[in-house]
Amino acid sequence: MNWFFNLISNEFFVIGLSSWALAQVLKTIIHAALNKKLEWERLFGDGGMPSGHSATVTSVAATAALVFGLGSFEFAIAATLAIIVCHDAMGVRRETGKQATIIIEMMELLEAMTKKDLPEAKLKEFVGHTPLQVGAGIIIGIANACFMHFVIFS
Repeated sequence: MNWFFNLISNEFFVIGLSSWALAQVLKTIIHAALNKKLEWERLFGDGGMPSGHSATVTSVAATAALVFGLGSFEFAIAATLAIIVCHDAMGVRRETGKQATIIIEMMELLEAMTKKDLPEAKLKEFVGHTPLQVGAGIIIGIANACFMHFVIFS
């Protein structure tokens, strides 16, 4: 049982996980408000506002800065990982979502033109993020890291 206590008392793990959860709850609420429909799959889904990936990795990097300092190798590793993840969310993953949208539209058009049922294109359109969504995730991650570090773990 000692492993479980170690896990739930690990500041980095708890802050990273809570930042992800906070971003995912906000994403679900924002999506429901914009679409006038609550879709529970958004709670665990990729893409959308804010970026849960960005919130998670940024909060771990911010916690490393608070605990070990900006000159530490721990911060350097966490910040490098955060930069890669945030860049990837806006780059490759965002393009993948755009391509999925186009392929689905092409399948629907082809189906309408041929009047034949085609295999359903089960592609995820919510994959990547806009710079605004990544920026919001970064802000949530830093804010949550500061709150949790100074209020909960101090």
